[in-house]
Amino acid sequence: MTQSNQPQRSALLAAVEKRNLDHRAHRAGWLRAAVLGANDGLVSTASLLIGIVAAGQDSLVITAGIAGITAGAMSMAVGEYVSVSSQTDIEIADKTLEIEHQRIDPVGEELALTAIYIERGLSEDLARAVAKELHAADGLKAHLIDELGQNEATVARPLQAAFASSISFIVGGIIPFLGVFAPTLGGKAYAIVVMSLIGLLLTGVLSARTAGSPLIKTTVRIVLGGIIGMAITAGVGQLAHVSGI
Repeated sequence: MTQSNQPQRSALLAAVEKRNLDHRAHRAGWLRAAVLGANDGLVSTASLLIGIVAAGQDSLVITAGIAGITAGAMSMAVGEYVSVSSQTDIEIADKTLEIEHQRIDPVGEELALTAIYIERGLSEDLARAVAKELHAADGLKAHLIDELGQNEATVARPLQAAFASSISFIVGGIIPFLGVFAPTLGGKAYAIVVMSLIGLLLTGVLSARTAGSPLIKTTVRIVLGGIIGMAITAGVGQLAHVSGI
């Protein structure tokens, strides 16, 4: 590339990078963990508290709520870290394998990249030219993106996922927990349900806005899932109380 073309190329890359920020793919990792954590914190804490209230165990509800939020947050953090780390291990293994393939058979790897571009709709001559130029610039990066689907926006980040899920679980769990301070047993159950529904609505709205997904569809899905979970647990709690378990 000539020196005169360099400013034009830099401006083009900057424009593309700015445009990419409008997309939501780079939020996928932490957003999934945060939504899962908040929803789990709301539903599991509310379900636990409603189950205890339905069983008539008023004296245990505050202690159980604190223990449930703490244990849940730690469980979410560890679970997300382990699961996302497994994804990272796969990405690293694929990258290592791709490096070895390019060392052993660079011509074959260039042909494989050419075939990918032909399949996407480029003419054979153009596909060959693109694959050749990309291989000359950074063949590994080209294969990671176009063959394996690995890129900076979607790469696995275990610590980020663990932190997002645990913090959002605590925030989600605190919302229904506020209902336990109602003065009567019936008031506690009512307050827990109301606070949980408010939390689920907020989670749905924030999730939809952050992800750019349909507001009503996303919110209804989250709210209905929470209601079903709380209803089942309340039923189990009532059954435990009636049966004397």
